[in-house]
Amino acid sequence: MGLMSIAVVTETHPPEVNGVAMTVGRLIEGLRGRGHSVSVVRPRQSSADRGGEHDLLLSGLPLPGYAGLRFGLPAGAALARAWRACRPDVVHVVTEGPLGWSAVAAARRLGLPVTSGFHTNFDRYSVHYGLGWLRPAVGAYLRSLHRRTRATLVPTAALAADLAGEGIPGVCVVGRGVDTELFQPSRRSRDLREAWGVGERDLACLYVGRLAPEKNLDVSCRAFEAIRVARPTARMVWVGDGPAAARLKRDRPDDHFAGTRTGVDLAAHYASADLFLFGSLTETYGNVVAEAMASGLAVTAFRSAAAAELIHDGFSGRTVPPGDTYAFVSAAFTLAIDDDLRRSVGLRARLDMETRGWPAVVEHFEGVLRQAALQPT
Repeated sequence: MGLMSIAVVTETHPPEVNGVAMTVGRLIEGLRGRGHSVSVVRPRQSSADRGGEHDLLLSGLPLPGYAGLRFGLPAGAALARAWRACRPDVVHVVTEGPLGWSAVAAARRLGLPVTSGFHTNFDRYSVHYGLGWLRPAVGAYLRSLHRRTRATLVPTAALAADLAGEGIPGVCVVGRGVDTELFQPSRRSRDLREAWGVGERDLACLYVGRLAPEKNLDVSCRAFEAIRVARPTARMVWVGDGPAAARLKRDRPDDHFAGTRTGVDLAAHYASADLFLFGSLTETYGNVVAEAMASGLAVTAFRSAAAAELIHDGFSGRTVPPGDTYAFVSAAFTLAIDDDLRRSVGLRARLDMETRGWPAVVEHFEGVLRQAALQPT
């Protein structure tokens, strides 16, 4: 098999701002750059959304708790018509909502090879939205979908082991890359730091991501409060938006809230900070960890997902046992008060990220899809 015709089904897509949308956009761009024909099936993002030349836009509804995101409705009949008219070599389902479920079912009915991605721990998220009683049902739903596909792609070896242990066949690790040209220390901006109210010798602590309960934001807050005792001029900077934003702004009037940032502007926010505080325990990966490291930041995080894969503790960042808040605060404090240590850790983090570009990830992704397409039915 040479060049392939690939149908990608996803309920999030650029310009939506989240890790899954960014990853999907990079993979689609990379596959097309390698000569493959890629069609995209997704919900219409707004009434003005016309999609691209190869997009099939379908109906969707707002995702509760996630302003600006939509989930797709079941569309088995529409997908069957489209795929009978132009039969893809393989279908890849990115997200596990109603659209994704119907895509798996339609592909199987047509005898099309279908793979899936496991990007978000929605069963863990339910606990943070007062729906913990639904967690077993959500988990069973997710795993049932992935058992119906030829391969399930995950970003880390730890997650692969977890899913394989639950009886999901064909689990493959396809890591995520980082744009080292965009995210780099040279984008540090004195003007931006001044806008934050931070002098060159002051400390800027940073969080980037969704401001939401499942991100365990209170851990970053506790670490910063300990840091501020030793460094009173330190400033906490939050990049992102979400349902917890109003509470944070009310409770933390001395912090700087930058809102959602993208592209070069986002890269400048990373590079202009000094210490990255990331306390989330619900990530399947966590692209922001890789972006912060590529930007030359010392990172403090729990030892899970991307942090466990990317950070050599004490060398290129600090990782602590998941859920150990005291250890998190202590590790962040140590980096905050020792300027030389923090800078050397950030430099080593940058060096580690220079070998983790997107081309190798796209090539691996292509190989998994090709293997699935060639697998006997």
